[in-house]
This record gives sequence, C-alpha cells and structure tokens, in this order.
Amino acid sequence: MVIGLSHYLTVAAILFTLGTLGIFLNRKNVIVILMSVELILLAVNINLVSFSAFLGNLTGQIFALLVLTVAAAEAAIGLAILVVFYRNRGSIAVEDINAMKG
Repeated sequence: MVIGLSHYLTVAAILFTLGTLGIFLNRKNVIVILMSVELILLAVNINLVSFSAFLGNLTGQIFALLVLTVAAAEAAIGLAILVVFYRNRGSIAVEDINAMKG
C-alpha cells in the first residue's frame, strides 16, 4: 500500500478537527486550549510539508519550519504567562482570565 497525498491530508484534517473541537468544547482549561492551538498548527504543518513533497519544491517545508518556530515561541510564552498568572491568582480558569479585561 502506497501512502499518498490523500492520506496525509486526511490525517491533517482529523488533527485540525480535533484542535477546533478542543477549543470550542473545552472552555474551562487554558492548557487544553493551548494544546488545541498546537494541534491546529501541526495540521497546517502536515499540509505544508505534504504539498511541498507532492509538488517537488522546498518552499512549503521551509515555511513549515518557520511555523514550528513560531509555535514553539507561542507555547513557551503562553506557559510562562500561565505560571505567572497562577502564582498571582491561584487559578488558571478561563473565567478568571476573562476578568482581566479592561
């Protein structure tokens, strides 16, 4: 069995759907929301790399590396903000974070 472009696109669509459902169904835990965003970015990277390999150029793979660096920075900064917020408030519930507006 040969793994083709449609298989990669199917896996990426499943990951993107799981990430989207994780964001919309779980409104209580900030860490799960951040992990869902990472799943969405992973699905985008799979699409970029698979189309890049299918078309025979390196542009998609280079762009996927840039997306990975942005995702790593987002995860590090997001977790650092959550740690500081937890130290100040004692909770990382989404309702407490929404109270910071204004």
